[in-house]
Parts: sequence; C-alpha cells; structure tokens
Amino acid sequence: MIYLGEPVEHLIKEYQENEVEELEQTTMAIFITGKEDPLHPPKDIKIVIEGTEVLNELPSVGTAFAMVFGLIYTLNLKYSKRLQFTFEFVQKVLMELDGKKMTPKVNRLSTQLYSTE
Repeated sequence: MIYLGEPVEHLIKEYQENEVEELEQTTMAIFITGKEDPLHPPKDIKIVIEGTEVLNELPSVGTAFAMVFGLIYTLNLKYSKRLQFTFEFVQKVLMELDGKKMTPKVNRLSTQLYSTE
C-alpha cells in the first residue's frame, strides 16, 4: 500500500468503542479494537461497509483484508478511489484476475517484483 502511495490508515483503522460516529461514516474499512501486537491481540477485528458492520471477530488483519477483497469481488462493489491501486494490485498481480490491463503504477510494481526472480 505504501509503495503505491496509499496510506494504510485509509483501510485499517484503530477503533475505540466510543467512536461510533467514525464507524457510521466509513465507506469501507477494517476496524481494530485495541492494538494488535504479539503480546496483546486485539479485542475485535471487524469489516465495515457503508457504515454497517458486515463481519466481526475475525482472527487477524490478514484474514480481514482477504475478506474485504472477497466481499468487493462477490458483491461487485467498486474499489474505493483512495485504495484503487492496492485492490488493483491484489486482483491483477496476486490473484491473476484480468492481469493484462494494469495502470502504469501497478504495472511498474509487478514488473519490479517479477524481475527479481
């Protein structure tokens, strides 16, 4: 995400239970209640789409990211403009779905990754 110029905070947000307003105003994000670190796992990891909690009690941020991508793909949602390159990279490079047409930014990253093999 960082390489593609998209801040992690646009997708993954720390959440305190008293911050309901932020959750309701969110288009799409992964919310972590409590910090995630090896010694203290988060209390909850949830996915919010259009202000509605669609999944909760997920085991990890990685699982949550995979679920977000799956929800976008299954529900035929548009990628958030703030995260379009990240999701395009996952779709076209990692998942190899419609990989022929890439934006120049994603194509550059793909080329760099595959040229080091």
